[in-house]
Amino acid sequence: MSTDQNERLRALIEPLAAGSGLDLEEVRVTQAGRRRQLQVVVDADGGVELDTVAELSREIGQALDEADAMGGAPYVLEVGSPGVDRPLTEPRHWRRAVGRLVKAQLSAGGELLARVLEADDEGVLVEVPPVKGRGRATERRLGYTEIAKGRVQVEFSRKDDHIDASDEVDEDEEA
Repeated sequence: MSTDQNERLRALIEPLAAGSGLDLEEVRVTQAGRRRQLQVVVDADGGVELDTVAELSREIGQALDEADAMGGAPYVLEVGSPGVDRPLTEPRHWRRAVGRLVKAQLSAGGELLARVLEADDEGVLVEVPPVKGRGRATERRLGYTEIAKGRVQVEFSRKDDHIDASDEVDEDEEA
């Protein structure tokens, strides 16, 4: 896809996403057999609700058809949120990863596995676990210029996960 088409699609879709309270993260057109596939990735603080994605998808489809932005050839539109493997490239991505375990490749070399405690426009505060479980975790402040790449790590169970008593279901209420 040409950069011009990508810019035109972004210009058309970004206001629709913003109107739904979402950030437009990515617009990608790929060939899928005889059809083209337009993938739109959106995100928001607190995540993206399925109903919001469905409504936005209808709005984008209508706008694309009215503007003839995809031309006469058939296309498939996919609107969704980013997966956990999305790279952390913007301050908002780091802010949305607060509480999550991340792997960061440092600009000066090496990598760091840490939990994001805070994120702002200049950088992140992370908690670095002790080496081989010995000692105490330490906090470290990283500026975004110190981070070459960052990615959330999938955790199937955290040692500090706990069930809040208010989340428990009363057996008498299950009727």
